[in-house]
Amino acid sequence: MATIREVAQLADVSVTTVSHVINRTRFVSEETEKRVLSAMQELNYRPNTLARSLRRGETHTIGLIVPDSANPYFAEVARLMEKQAFKAAYSTILCNSDNDLEKERSYTEVLINKQVDGIIFMACGDDILSLEELVYRQIPSIVVDRFFAQVDVDSVVSDNFQGGYLATDHLINSRHTKIAIIRGPSNINPSARRFHGYLQALQDAGMTSEPDLIKSGDFHPQSGYQAAQELLKLPEPPDAIFACNDLMAIGALHAAYEAGINVPDELSIIGYDNIELAAFTQPALTTIAQPIHSLAELSVHLLLERIDHPDCPPKHEILSNQLITRSSTRRLQ
Repeated sequence: MATIREVAQLADVSVTTVSHVINRTRFVSEETEKRVLSAMQELNYRPNTLARSLRRGETHTIGLIVPDSANPYFAEVARLMEKQAFKAAYSTILCNSDNDLEKERSYTEVLINKQVDGIIFMACGDDILSLEELVYRQIPSIVVDRFFAQVDVDSVVSDNFQGGYLATDHLINSRHTKIAIIRGPSNINPSARRFHGYLQALQDAGMTSEPDLIKSGDFHPQSGYQAAQELLKLPEPPDAIFACNDLMAIGALHAAYEAGINVPDELSIIGYDNIELAAFTQPALTTIAQPIHSLAELSVHLLLERIDHPDCPPKHEILSNQLITRSSTRRLQ
C-alpha cells in the first residue's frame, strides 16, 4: 500500500504539500496539484479518511439507537434515516437495544467511544440515564418517537394523542358503541399518549371507558392475538378494537379469524403505524399513518444542524398523523 511519502517523492514535492492538496488547507499551484494527483493515481494512494477526520474532530458518522429492529415500523424509519444521512455524506451505525435498558446504555457508550458526530436516540422506555449521559458529554443528540421533558434536547415526535383520538373517533363515527383498546407498554410515552387520545375521544362522544375493554400488549403480534382472544370471550364482546400498533392489530385479526368472527361485518379492527404489511392483510388494515418520511428527514436535519451549531436552543417538533381507511372497519347501520 502506497504512503504519502512515496506520493511526495514521485511528485517531487514535500509531504506537507501533498497534505495541503488532499485537505485543501492551503493554496497550491495548478501545476503542482496536477503532479500530486497524478502521483496519487499512479500509486493508487488512498488517504486515511478516518485519521484525517479525527484530527479535525469529526468522523462523519452518526449513531442510531432503535428499541426493536424486528418491528417493521422502526426498521422502515431506520432505513429512511440512513438514506437521509447518506445524502448528507454521513455514515450510520445502527444499534438495536431490543427494549433492554442495559443494552441501550451499553450501545450509548459504544457510540461515544466510536466518536460519532451525533446520535439519533429512540429510547426503549422512560429511563433517561443514557440520554443524560449524552447531554453530560456534550454529544449532539436528538430524541425521536419519544419525549422527555426532564432533558432539554432536540426532539421529533408524531402527535400520538391526536393519532389515538383519530382512531377512536373513526370507530365512534362508524357507530360502534363497545370500543376496546389493546394498548402498548405503559412505560413507553407513545403508547400512553395513544391511550389518552382513546379516552378523550370516548369522553367527547359521551361514552365511558370500560375496564374489561382495556388490554395491554407489547407491540408484537402474539400479544395482540392473546388480548383479542380475551376480549372476544367476554360475555359482551366489543364491536370494535383499536390496537395501538399494526403488529398487534394483525394478531387481533388472526384471533377473530380463529373465532369465526367476520372482520369487518361483525368486528372492526384498526391499527396504528401504517407499516407496509398493513395494506396486504386480509382484510386490508385500517390504520393511523405516522409521517415517517417527514419524521426521518426532519430528525437527520435537526441532528446535523445541532452538530454544526451546538449552542442553538433545542427544537421540539410535533408531526400530525393521518387516518388510512381500508377494509378492516365498516360503518354500522
